[in-house]
Amino acid sequence: MRTKVALIAHDRRKPEMIALCRDYQEMLAQEELVATKGTGGLIEELTGLHVTRVNSGEKGGDLQIGSMIASDQIKAVVFLRDPLTAHPHEPDINAVLKICDINDVPLATNISTARLVLAHLKDLQDIEEPPAT
Repeated sequence: MRTKVALIAHDRRKPEMIALCRDYQEMLAQEELVATKGTGGLIEELTGLHVTRVNSGEKGGDLQIGSMIASDQIKAVVFLRDPLTAHPHEPDINAVLKICDINDVPLATNISTARLVLAHLKDLQDIEEPPAT
């Protein structure tokens, strides 16, 4: 059963990830979040959201998240990548992209698509738990 939302960001995109998490903080607080070590640590520190952290990208954290995708544990991935200046120590999008496509898991690689994916998850939360009247 897909339960988690995965969050990964290259170094230059971490500030955007933090802003995104703040914008969707109420919705994300209702989700089980998993992130690579650096991204997850910043999210926890700067937003107060609880994040399960896997290894850093350079130590295979992206592959750990890929394994969760393959095991049907991830319902969406936000991977804010830096297509122009990604460094060798940063997570690789290719393996995550491939496993998301194989398993039909939404993958946002830029802020605009991330907002669409998170807005959809919020809509699903509203359907599952309608507001009290």
